[in-house]
Amino acid sequence: MTCKFILRIACDDRPGIVARVSSYLAASGGNILDAQQFEDRLSERFFMRIVFDPADRSLDLLRDGFAPIAREYGMEWDLRDCAVPAKVLIMVSKFDHCLIDLLYRKRIGEIDMDVVAIVSNHPAEQNHPRISPGIPFHHLPITRDTKPEQEARVRALIEETGAELVVLARYMQILSDEMARFLSGRCINIHHSFLPGFKGAKPYHQAHERGVKMIGATGHYVTADLDEGPIIAQDVEAISHRDEPDDLVAKGRDVERRVLARAVRMHIEGRVFINGHRTVVFAN
Repeated sequence: MTCKFILRIACDDRPGIVARVSSYLAASGGNILDAQQFEDRLSERFFMRIVFDPADRSLDLLRDGFAPIAREYGMEWDLRDCAVPAKVLIMVSKFDHCLIDLLYRKRIGEIDMDVVAIVSNHPAEQNHPRISPGIPFHHLPITRDTKPEQEARVRALIEETGAELVVLARYMQILSDEMARFLSGRCINIHHSFLPGFKGAKPYHQAHERGVKMIGATGHYVTADLDEGPIIAQDVEAISHRDEPDDLVAKGRDVERRVLARAVRMHIEGRVFINGHRTVVFAN
């Protein structure tokens, strides 16, 4: 199998970036396999994702060689080996359809991740009987009074496991502003999205009462502004007048799990760049 590294860069747009980066990789013996770039005229920012065969060069050697170029252009950048799965921590409450779907996609190799832990505010034996064996499960109950302590335990677990991404797979708790800042750019959530919007209990039942013709879901990064973080992926499902509330719930589960999986995969593959309140997403 061809060894692949992924180089991601974001910086202020200026002439010569592509030439400088590609020249460095060529001089280092690298062979570019895929390259995507985008110049945002509104923010005057430049984004680039390159997949390349590094030949016999090590990750550390390439990083050391690229660092002076990154400093010269003021780049935010990272370089990683595709052969090393991303470490992911998944948080879940009672509804486990998104969790089970992610674990299945991991098992069949669709999403290349190492699930280092599953955290839930509900006991595993009551709500998650199908969790894959071998993945540590942490029952961390939470109340309004114990929220700071519970989030501190989650932060400690993230640092202990080296988790690079936290996925809220229908984790039905609002993160504190402090926790949202701690996870900035590395926490993905799934949210039902309707037009009009329905908040509170039983949103699918509210949608049925209003006679909606389409329901959807949004995968986005978590910020202190509830459900308003930069969007990674969205999808919709058509609704018929024949559909009853339970039908909407079932269709909602389906669109939620596939949108969350898409957002997680895009992030892990380094295809997503945060650009202010928006994102740049390089599709495959």
